[in-house]
Amino acid sequence: MKFIFVLLADVVRFVFHVIFVATALALLVVAGFLYFKGNQPMQVSQVPAGMTYWQFAADRLDAAQEVEPKRCGVGRLVTFGVLGPVYSAVYTDVGLHPGGFLDRVSQDDPNIPTGVKDTPWYNVPDLWWNVFEKISWSMLARNAPACNFRPVETAGR
Repeated sequence: MKFIFVLLADVVRFVFHVIFVATALALLVVAGFLYFKGNQPMQVSQVPAGMTYWQFAADRLDAAQEVEPKRCGVGRLVTFGVLGPVYSAVYTDVGLHPGGFLDRVSQDDPNIPTGVKDTPWYNVPDLWWNVFEKISWSMLARNAPACNFRPVETAGR
């Protein structure tokens, strides 16, 4: 009887190890993807030529520190940090499934991709990244009625 409990404990331990390793690998792949794509020039037409996402993010952090009142810049960054990833996932899904539930309950937005319904699954991460870049630009670089950041500046200019 003791043998069965030991065997069961070993099986449970093995399953948890497999889950842990799979989760760690998945997180590593996602981090690698974000690092790689963030170092590529952005695909948004308004972005200065050759500017990477990480350069854009650094510039927007600097701009948030310069704007008055300070809470305005911080609030805009926090809003982006919370909503940016969610919006990009929702907008990607809306583009992939036109006429679906999220499409019916979502407001029209120029950041929603069009003509991508038949995108193969292996191109979805790139599609998501392009939507994320567009939303980043929309939320952090365009002028708003209040709380305007300075224009985007490229390093060395």
